[in-house]
Amino acid sequence: MLLLPPFVFLMLAGLMGAAHACAPLGLWLPRPLNWAGLGLIALGLGLAQWHARLFRRIGTNINTFGEPDRLTTEGLFRRSRNPMYLGLLIALLGLAATLGSLSPLFGPLSFFALAQCWYIPLEERAMAAKFGAEYARYRQAVRRWC
Repeated sequence: MLLLPPFVFLMLAGLMGAAHACAPLGLWLPRPLNWAGLGLIALGLGLAQWHARLFRRIGTNINTFGEPDRLTTEGLFRRSRNPMYLGLLIALLGLAATLGSLSPLFGPLSFFALAQCWYIPLEERAMAAKFGAEYARYRQAVRRWC
């Protein structure tokens, strides 16, 4: 449970805020430019939630570590194999921008590395095992991120 992407997202967001408060390093996005990050947070969380609701609507498993039920190609799954991870990454980038200092940038970098190297490969192996050639065609036609 502690390693599910939404929990990792929240944990990183909290650590980013703490890093900014305790060790802001340097300023990379001054006020008022940093407030544009709020739009990225809203966009990212909206993307993630839209596709989480899509999974619930079509009745497929959303748990990263569970067995996939269906190969979903609706919504942004037509353009990205991972719109929920993309949304959370965009939201973390938005938070880093809103905070404006360099130290919070570890958050989106960490989330990207975790998704790219662990979550996504784990899910792709499960999808390939369950859906075979259909998933191989989808994987060839649609990019991993965007």
